[in-house]
Amino acid sequence: MPIVNEPKLIAGNANLTLAKAISRRMSLHRGLKVGLADARIERFNDQEIFVEVYENVRGEDMFIIQPTSNPANDNLMELLIIADALKRSSASRITAVIPYFGYARQDRRSKARTPISAKLVANMIVQSGIERVLTMDLHATQIQGFFDIPVDNLYASPIFSLDIQYQFKDDLDNLMIVSPDVGGVARARELAKRLGAPLSIVDKRREKEGEIAEMTVIGNVSGKKCLIIDDICDTAGTLCKAAEVIKQNGASEVHAYITHGVLSGPAVERISNSVMKSLVITDSIQANSPVKASENIRIVPTAPLFAQAILNIWNGTSVSSLFDTETLSPIYDGHY
Repeated sequence: MPIVNEPKLIAGNANLTLAKAISRRMSLHRGLKVGLADARIERFNDQEIFVEVYENVRGEDMFIIQPTSNPANDNLMELLIIADALKRSSASRITAVIPYFGYARQDRRSKARTPISAKLVANMIVQSGIERVLTMDLHATQIQGFFDIPVDNLYASPIFSLDIQYQFKDDLDNLMIVSPDVGGVARARELAKRLGAPLSIVDKRREKEGEIAEMTVIGNVSGKKCLIIDDICDTAGTLCKAAEVIKQNGASEVHAYITHGVLSGPAVERISNSVMKSLVITDSIQANSPVKASENIRIVPTAPLFAQAILNIWNGTSVSSLFDTETLSPIYDGHY
């Protein structure tokens, strides 16, 4: 496939703030303007989605920036319809940049007669004409295998590592990384290894779906500054309960680093009233007004990471090189 002059970006409505930040960052890297393609994405009175691209995209290497966050169905349909519009306009290659991959929690059959919705969504994305997916911190890494196209799964842990080393630079020896459940141990262990910090686990047991019967802390957290690491925070019930149990076990402070701040329903209020001193999330999901106004929620940018990953895909160079903190440090120069 011949390399075109410049990568071309187009954005849906899910997270225009992030799309514009990626555009600005790519312009900085390239030394020339890399803007968002001129297009209109609107809804008819019956809420059908309509897309019209005003620019010529024939033979172009297109990148659609669109997380499938709340409203998940609307944002997913926007992504698919944009891809169809580009495909029918003879784009050379279409890559979906999905910072937050919705339906990822439905990655297996947990009970009889239930769907594997993540696989269904993967099929829809492939059928729409998308030829590559770039995402971040999939809820389950096996979702990459649901696609019959290349999937690049970036990680927030190198960004979090930079942030932690900056925020806790005077107390790194007193940190404890905590996984809020057994399923997230691999993610927490990876960050703990980067920081040279010990690892603890909160073991939770449920009597029925949505209700936590008991939580037990595995590991000695007494006197430690504990950092809870997870990929998704939805209603924040489990997170706040875990923070409370950790505090009861003698932790001096509790903070949380969560990649995707879904933060639906009572989440912001729960976090504000919890024992956590701070919650750090990325901008993979567009922050609403309560999240922006919260005093103990902080947002770290992913635009530098996504901009470099898009350029690497366009150039045909390694994306996995961005997994290393040392490689990422120059990209985030000025942030920390």
